[in-house]
Amino acid sequence: MTAARIASYTLADFDFELPPELIAQHPAAERSGSRLLDGTGAAPVDRIFRDLPSLLDPGDLLVFNDTRVIKARLLGIKATGGHVEALVERVLPGNEVLMHLRASKSPKRGQRVRFARSVEAAMSADAHSGFDAEVLGRAGPEESLFHLRFPSDPQALLERHGHVPLPPYITHADDADDERRYQTVFAARPGAVAAPTAALHFDQGLLDALTARGVEQARVTLHVGAGTFQPVRAENLADHRMHSEWFEVPQATVDSIAAARARGGRVVAVGTTTLRALESAALAAAPGEVLAVGARDTRIFITPGFEFRVVDLLVTNFHLPKSSLLMLVSAFVGHARMQALYAHAVEHGYRFFSYGDAMLLQREAGLLQRSTALAPARQ
Repeated sequence: MTAARIASYTLADFDFELPPELIAQHPAAERSGSRLLDGTGAAPVDRIFRDLPSLLDPGDLLVFNDTRVIKARLLGIKATGGHVEALVERVLPGNEVLMHLRASKSPKRGQRVRFARSVEAAMSADAHSGFDAEVLGRAGPEESLFHLRFPSDPQALLERHGHVPLPPYITHADDADDERRYQTVFAARPGAVAAPTAALHFDQGLLDALTARGVEQARVTLHVGAGTFQPVRAENLADHRMHSEWFEVPQATVDSIAAARARGGRVVAVGTTTLRALESAALAAAPGEVLAVGARDTRIFITPGFEFRVVDLLVTNFHLPKSSLLMLVSAFVGHARMQALYAHAVEHGYRFFSYGDAMLLQREAGLLQRSTALAPARQ
């Protein structure tokens, strides 16, 4: 994006008033029973999510993010007895992890932290109630993350001792229902610390109905990081530094997209994470390629003016004010259109954020024919 184009919008352009009662604290009773705001026509239409097959055409391609949410939230104590709360951001080779860690005094390199499901469990003399991790140092942008080594497989330890990493705006403690509902029905590859929430609305009955409709399906993986909940704070959008997330686009999905294009079908991204993976792969493609196959990290920041190279339609939930995801939606449908759809949603009592309702959006025609990602995908 050119500096002039970025400067045409400021952070205030992506703010809106949201009544607190519209922030969904629990999911709908049925996944596909949530509401769907159809924003593909001239005027918004209120629907139910299970209506989605009738809004798509035979030959269209739905692309899902098959990441699996890990129990990334841990409680514990330092050797000094001080309490800590942690959120694993990424699992690394060698039983190592990067995590956000909050404590009255940060632990130093070489110190150990004992983690468990509760502070009480961490203080217990029972060796099986928790585990000790070694602090290796700091990492990440501005050393905002802690680098630790776990005693064994982090995935297994988190599954046993961790909590579902519910977003900060969900106020109840995680329970068995969250373990089931804050996870997609097709989750396969562990690594996310936040759910790809647009995909939470799909149940097996809806997937079967889409297949019967002749809508094809494909998968990518993007391990959603905690940064997805962080608001953009820079008034000048060009100054915003996006968090990094790992993603992979397999050859089979690239082939499915090519086949959909050949038959005149549309590419429908289920969620902003899927869209970010596909558009990042397009930016990383070599000359003559449409999408780069394989795994890499991305810091793609999509704002109005971005040229979408892959995605035609987007299924997405309603996003936080001043968030990078709200900016992405604005880029996809146009800023005025985004504002009108959100105003309609608030007026008609749609439920917002991770456990809330969804929208179906169509890419705005006539977008600029150049890449406007502030930070392209990196090999």
